Amino acid sequence: MQTAKHSILEAKSMTTKKYDLRSALEELKAMPGQYLETNKEIDPEAQLAGVYRYIGAGGTVKRPTKEGPAMMFNNVKGFPHSRVLIGVLASRRRVGALMHQDWHNLGHVLNEAVKTPIQPVTVGKADAPAQEVVHLATDDDFDIRTLLAAPTNTPDDAGPYITMGVVRGSSPDGTQHDVTIHRMVLEDKDTIGMYIMPGGRHIGAFLKEYEAKNEPMPITISIGLDPIVPIATTFEPPTTPLGYDELSIAGSLRQQAVELVDGVAVHEQGIARAEWIVEAEIMPNTSMQEDINTNSGFAMPEFPGYNGQANPAVHVVKIKAVTHRKDNPIVQTTIGPSEEHVSMAGIPTEASILNLVDNAIPGVVTNVYNPPAGGGKLMTIMQIHKDSDNDDGIQRQAALLAFSAFKELKTVILVDEDVDIFDWNDVMWTINTRFQADMDIQVLTGLRNHPLDPSERPEYDPKSIRTRGMSSKLILDGTYPHDMKDQFQRAPFMEVANWEDWTKE
Repeated sequence: MQTAKHSILEAKSMTTKKYDLRSALEELKAMPGQYLETNKEIDPEAQLAGVYRYIGAGGTVKRPTKEGPAMMFNNVKGFPHSRVLIGVLASRRRVGALMHQDWHNLGHVLNEAVKTPIQPVTVGKADAPAQEVVHLATDDDFDIRTLLAAPTNTPDDAGPYITMGVVRGSSPDGTQHDVTIHRMVLEDKDTIGMYIMPGGRHIGAFLKEYEAKNEPMPITISIGLDPIVPIATTFEPPTTPLGYDELSIAGSLRQQAVELVDGVAVHEQGIARAEWIVEAEIMPNTSMQEDINTNSGFAMPEFPGYNGQANPAVHVVKIKAVTHRKDNPIVQTTIGPSEEHVSMAGIPTEASILNLVDNAIPGVVTNVYNPPAGGGKLMTIMQIHKDSDNDDGIQRQAALLAFSAFKELKTVILVDEDVDIFDWNDVMWTINTRFQADMDIQVLTGLRNHPLDPSERPEYDPKSIRTRGMSSKLILDGTYPHDMKDQFQRAPFMEVANWEDWTKE
């Protein structure tokens, strides 16, 4: 078993290589079993996601599914000049390879990147391949639904969704910026319905300032990016407070500033090396029914593995322009409950938990993993170090610290240092051999959590859930008492450095 150790970014000089989605694909193509493409025609309406569900979605997707390669669909029905890519981040090992880091230690790596940001820079249009082709919403033939090959996940979806679009917006005075990812449904030829989850999203804070002035908020939606960018953008408070530009985390990870370009139709910047940029405005104090075109009652599948309910009042986004690369631009998409969401949401949360706990009780938590079972948000496994008998109990304090900062966290499992937190059998082994239910379960009631968890409804538990989004939270303490350490030593095996020699002819 490889034990997790603190990992820091390697010292690198500023590289001249330009990182973007296409450079990442070249790396993937050189990795056996990590990339697959097809020229067979695929329908973006449910079929594309339905096929990839079997090939590599993973996560909380309905079985059968598995971890598999990223996949490029070159022949998308109705979109002869565009390709669709899915699943680039749907494997933690693949994320580690693309980040040029050990996949076991990605939380530590991102934690270090937050502390050493490299701010984005602005380039001219000549250096922005994302603006090689320009479509204005005022053009007679403009229709986002026939221009952008946005798939649906299921036949019940409210419409085609942009699922991997990085939204960039700024405060009205232009001094603060934010990037984040939202579910965005194509409602009409120039209209997007955007769901901004209440609380914690700085885009929402900026929007309130615009709405107070009754002015539209300019935004860009960048699609088809260096895979490191979507991971960096999903950090949340308290790790990245209001005004912290998460693109600087991607800059640190790459040791290369993310390049931005001024919009052609709105006063906001997009990511210059994207495949697509949608330029738009969020209309002030205006909303619309998310499933207005289908009335299905559903939005799209969300990370817990269930269909998300359509929101009766999503924000109205009016498109002003769409720009893209001229050479077969790539629409990057994801399946809502797939392993891709686990990477985007879970790894930054691991980094944030490590940062918070290490500041409060240094040296106690050696590594953290947010597994697919929780969609990257609902569950964390914490690896605990104890030096003496006096450290017993500190592990539960670490769990409480994690709960205090991340309201979407529902379950914490605590294990000792000799347990591989990335191996479910090893984690469950410790629950079966270092755990007594009457002593080692702690339940916290009446707390806030994520409203997409369908069990968090008053009708499920009317005694403790007063309003939707409230939850009980669970700590499973699978660490042994330090004064009984000698009784919990795993069976010793000979350490054989050259064991692979016996596998060769």
